[in-house]
Amino acid sequence: MTVHLEVADGVGTIRLDRPPMNALDTAVQDRLRELADEVTARDDVRAVVIWGGEKVFAAGADIKEMREMDQAAMIARARGLQESFTAVARIPKPVVAAVTGYALGGGCELALCADIRVAAEDARLGQPEILLGLIPGAGGTQRLPRLVGPSRAKDLIFTGRQVKAPEALEIGLVDKVVPADEVYATAHAWATRLAAGPAIALRAAKEAVDSGLDAGIDTGLAVERTWFASLFATADREIGMRSFVEDGPGKARFTR
Repeated sequence: MTVHLEVADGVGTIRLDRPPMNALDTAVQDRLRELADEVTARDDVRAVVIWGGEKVFAAGADIKEMREMDQAAMIARARGLQESFTAVARIPKPVVAAVTGYALGGGCELALCADIRVAAEDARLGQPEILLGLIPGAGGTQRLPRLVGPSRAKDLIFTGRQVKAPEALEIGLVDKVVPADEVYATAHAWATRLAAGPAIALRAAKEAVDSGLDAGIDTGLAVERTWFASLFATADREIGMRSFVEDGPGKARFTR
């Protein structure tokens, strides 16, 4: 398999493993969708790390494979490509991308599907599809402007330039920059901390934020109030409030 899943202590690591650059061919795309569905369904996975290994996250699509596809073939494939990445974006649990080396094209689009991005000091990100006479096709034209704003997104998409980690941090493309050998450990620590949190409330928070961004504030507010009221029926709400009253904030131990 070119993509693996390892689960430990409530954290599922989705590991890209297609040397040398983790090119995202159709097999990798389909496997990502399978694993996104699996971690969504598994109760023992409460947070997720997406990682490409110590050297590279993913340098983009498999250009050799794409070159053999004509318009008809890509029309047939484009929806499957987007749906694979959307499955990752819709994992209803905290997801962090651990970005080492290159995250370009489809690799950058995959990182955009995470809730948080931790990048190596020497990482490079970008959407270079324009240099091939194309545009991003796995969500880059939609998720990137939602993250960094339309003007910055257009700069990256129009020029195809690569962004080094410091600039990526400055514009909000990544959230934390650490030495390369600390990327996975930092991402895993974030996921581990959230894996111990209230699972239903975390799911509610993610859905409320994403719904508002996708459909507008009125829809987001409707989702928020529905989830907010619904959470009063959960054991975690009772645990959290009791712990706050009896022990002070931040000391609750939620059910698993």
